[in-house]
Amino acid sequence: MTYFTNKLSTRLDQLLANDHQHLLCGGLKGIEKESLRIGKDGFIAQTPHPTVLGSALTHPTITTDYSESLIELITPPFADVKDSLDYLRNVHQFFYDHLDNEILLGASMPCGIDGDESIPIADYGSSNIGHMKHVYRHGLWHRYGRTMQAIAGIHFNYSVPEALWPILHQQENSPLSLEQFTSEAYFGLVRNFQRIGWIILYLFGASPAICKNFFKSRPELMAQFEEFDQGTLYHPYATSLRMSDIGYKSKNQADLKIDYNSLSGYVSSLSKAINTPYPDYEKIGTVVNGEYRQLNSNILQIENEFYSTIRPKQIIKSGEKPTLALKKRGVRYIEMRSLDLDLFNPVGIDEAKARFIEALLLTCLLKDSPCITDEDHQINNANQLAVANFGRKPGLQLNKGNQQILLSDWATEILEAMQPVCAVLDKDNTDKPYSTALAQQQLLIENPDLTASARILKGMTETQLPFSRFALNKSAEHARQFSLSKLDKIHTQEFTEMAKISLAEQKDLESQKQIPFDDFLTQYFSQQ
Repeated sequence: MTYFTNKLSTRLDQLLANDHQHLLCGGLKGIEKESLRIGKDGFIAQTPHPTVLGSALTHPTITTDYSESLIELITPPFADVKDSLDYLRNVHQFFYDHLDNEILLGASMPCGIDGDESIPIADYGSSNIGHMKHVYRHGLWHRYGRTMQAIAGIHFNYSVPEALWPILHQQENSPLSLEQFTSEAYFGLVRNFQRIGWIILYLFGASPAICKNFFKSRPELMAQFEEFDQGTLYHPYATSLRMSDIGYKSKNQADLKIDYNSLSGYVSSLSKAINTPYPDYEKIGTVVNGEYRQLNSNILQIENEFYSTIRPKQIIKSGEKPTLALKKRGVRYIEMRSLDLDLFNPVGIDEAKARFIEALLLTCLLKDSPCITDEDHQINNANQLAVANFGRKPGLQLNKGNQQILLSDWATEILEAMQPVCAVLDKDNTDKPYSTALAQQQLLIENPDLTASARILKGMTETQLPFSRFALNKSAEHARQFSLSKLDKIHTQEFTEMAKISLAEQKDLESQKQIPFDDFLTQYFSQQ
């Protein structure tokens, strides 16, 4: 098994030898940021998705995730991540300019909830596609409970610079077509990230504590935690409980063997899960008393139900299955999904973090990436869970190639492997933003107390506040920052127009004659 070393990869060696290294620069970066809308009293908003923000069904930038109250803010992809972050700040400002009585929760783990019934499921209107999205979420409720679905995070979308692919294809004398080569290279990136993606949880995890009311529908899970106070549970060395077994991990999916060794294997294994009945879900029923409880009773209703830290993606056409888009047109970009909201940042992510992630993903592309076995998958998963629950524990060891290694030693190796990539990405920039971002993360490896997870627990201890109140206070600080400024007229007009257009598009969609919903689902799932 080949793992990261601090030696240059063959791919990067050849790029440097032929003076093509500049082609690594300028890959597109997009950010998707989820946040719970909460009232100033700290409780989850019971109001519908605000009309002033547009239609959650058709708006390209402002939508909802699981809940009507779980807003999702999406940036277009930009070559410079500064532009992605500027756009994210602008859409936050637009939100705060138009909503006086609500704020966005800055923490990933939900606060201000009172059991599943307090979390309103997202509504997308009366069209068949809108109804399908709503029924899918009903299915998630019956399968996993609503509370787990109210967890928020950031998805970092990245596409490798298009001009790089023909050069890599040529220098490796690949017998594959350019599209096939590109997809297989993306899968190599994905496999490498699965091996070392735990470093994201260590460096940027920001969910070491959790409200007791998170477990109202699953009280049996509380015993595994220590009590911080009457309202808060925690692990003293946790980094990201969001990415632990009580968060985005699903025991229902533990035995799924999704194949990441090729595009065809991935599509085939994911499709199999979508088409394989699951006895526990059959007991729920699909249509009960004339109402849909879920889209189907299979292991997965649709592709999005599969929880993974990173996904290969293709831009889908209206009503197209994601697996079909991949099968037809290959991989277009990847979606990295393991990033917690940064409670100390008004938009949940900063520039240094984004630059580090870009460099890490590129390093994953450039390094050798052997196929993953079932044993490798179990090791990767165990490493991730260990870091999520105990990542800052002194002397914590992980499994690297069936050998135990200190987390700090392995993390340092990974950062050393990223140095040449960061140097290339910095180009002639005298500020060296990528190398600077890398150096900042090295400090967190040397001193775990500097991580966001440690700072949250320290802040709770010093203020003697439960997690919910600490998170609410930070969120209110962010809201106050936005209240001190206003979005400029040009961007305000842009977002206002986008909202109007999206509402008109939903109205137009719903005015069209709809085929029976049963027939719509049959057509959707029969796509070949």
